Amino acid sequence: MSYNDLDDRVISLESDQYNARLVRRIDQAGDLAYFWVRFEGQPVHFEPGQYLTIGVFADGRLVQRPYSVASAPIVAGTEGYEFYVRLVPVMRFTTLLWRLDVGHGMRMIGPKGKFVLEPDDDRIHLYVSTGTGIAPFISMMRQTLAEARPRKTVVLHGCSYVDELGYRELLEAWERDGTYPVRYVPTISRPNDPRNAGWTGRAGRAESVVQAVCRDLGLKPEKTVVYICGNPEMILNVEGVLMDRGFPEFHVKKELYWPKGKQVPPAES
Repeated sequence: MSYNDLDDRVISLESDQYNARLVRRIDQAGDLAYFWVRFEGQPVHFEPGQYLTIGVFADGRLVQRPYSVASAPIVAGTEGYEFYVRLVPVMRFTTLLWRLDVGHGMRMIGPKGKFVLEPDDDRIHLYVSTGTGIAPFISMMRQTLAEARPRKTVVLHGCSYVDELGYRELLEAWERDGTYPVRYVPTISRPNDPRNAGWTGRAGRAESVVQAVCRDLGLKPEKTVVYICGNPEMILNVEGVLMDRGFPEFHVKKELYWPKGKQVPPAES
């Protein structure tokens, strides 16, 4: 079944309110893809970790959704803004996004958000995320690398399946060749699924392995700052584990991908 079968809303190719265009797309897995959207005029500045809202008009109304930016601010005027998105097969924004051709007009506004790096922080940075929640951390790392001020970082990224590990090749390359002082720690929550055949890395949800990661890598509460991004249950669980390990609450920063208690399809995580 195609996305046109799932969603037959009529998308406006052009609109007076469109101020940007879809300029690039790369598909990762069946329901995951990278999208680049660029303003038609001057780019807006954002801080790594912030989000922009993108949308199109369908059946005469604007349908939009906010997404954390994965690209660095330094490339906004040339490459545009990169978004890492999971398709949710219900009549919302993503079924429209998946139908867009490169070059299609879009509406983009923002930025917003306070999930940003502290300036001149020389502590080890532990980034914990699940699914598409890794996006703001990629932006943070890309920008600090562009500024020649990368920070010692551990990236713990949890997914259900190996082929859902977004930015895996980039992070492995940075770690392997020393481009960025990062330790990449992917974990798979369904290691026995045939789709994960051959996986030999860590197994379990992010909240179930974060304590072992801290222990194995020697991450001390007084020398580590933690950023967590993703669904609220995961965030609260990781935060609880870390506090039990002695991390002060003010050493843990978090970005909830939707409000706690809101019913969201599991695929949006």
